[in-house]
Amino acid sequence: RWLILTDNCIESLPDELGRRADLQKLMLAGNRLNALPSSLSECHKLELIRIAANRLTELPDWLLRLHALAWLAYADNPLCPALATPPIRQIPWPQLSLRQRLGEGASGIIQQAVWRNETGEQAVAVKLYKGSVTSDGSPLNEMAACISAGSHRHLIEVLGQITGHPAQQNGLVMELIAPDFSNLAGPPSLESCSRDIYPGDTRLSLPVLLRLATGIASATAHLHASGITHGDLYGHNILWQNDGNCLLGDFGAASFHPSPTAGAALERIETRAFGILLGELLERCAAEPQHRAIIDGLQALQARCIQPESQRRPALEEVLRELQAWRA
Repeated sequence: RWLILTDNCIESLPDELGRRADLQKLMLAGNRLNALPSSLSECHKLELIRIAANRLTELPDWLLRLHALAWLAYADNPLCPALATPPIRQIPWPQLSLRQRLGEGASGIIQQAVWRNETGEQAVAVKLYKGSVTSDGSPLNEMAACISAGSHRHLIEVLGQITGHPAQQNGLVMELIAPDFSNLAGPPSLESCSRDIYPGDTRLSLPVLLRLATGIASATAHLHASGITHGDLYGHNILWQNDGNCLLGDFGAASFHPSPTAGAALERIETRAFGILLGELLERCAAEPQHRAIIDGLQALQARCIQPESQRRPALEEVLRELQAWRA
């Protein structure tokens, strides 16, 4: 069901790989691949692909049409546009005083800090990026995507980029999230492969579900309008509060659209990821009988988002409008 070959010196893959009918997860970041075997088009269960940091000059048409594909990371390949981030405030390292560690991921370490600037002191979060390739791709590409995403109420705000780190580490200063935010789900296990693990007692009222789904659809539509796909749209990358307020985080698998045409296809792949997420929320919704019509409508929307023909899936902007109508 899964094959992990991250960060090797692999230059080609055998055609026989496409005969693995049960393959769901394929991790190939950090290799030397300049092409993918077209036989992978026969892997009809393949849902997650990581091909960042290789030597690919194009995304083949068959890849963009894979029926089950929902999570794709392809940054740091020759096919990608050159990284050009918008202007952002530069924050000198001496202005920051690090406090306790908040978390650590494959791409870096996040710590609470105090930022002393011309207006006084501010509690912030600091993320210092590691230099090595992760299973998703390059940490520097993640940083560029965070900056390019800009401001949105359901994204963690980036306050500035760190300069003058004594070890020349790259880093960002971000808003400090309230302590009552928590991860919506846990990451997939070896057994679940490509599906998140939710706490067994997770139950959502319909208003909370609608607020959650609308917030994430809004954030994802905003990214798409900025020419970015998140690449890892999962419950374990969503921070939420009990009332449904939420933030979409972890840009480790984010990628910039190589062209408008490819961008439209890539966005429909991410629509499927959103549809899977919406289905997981609906499974945990404790709706009242009088809300049956809304649940039926959401289930119909979810089915459109995950349908096999990717070009027939709605764009996230359309999904957002429908969710907003149900909330009203």
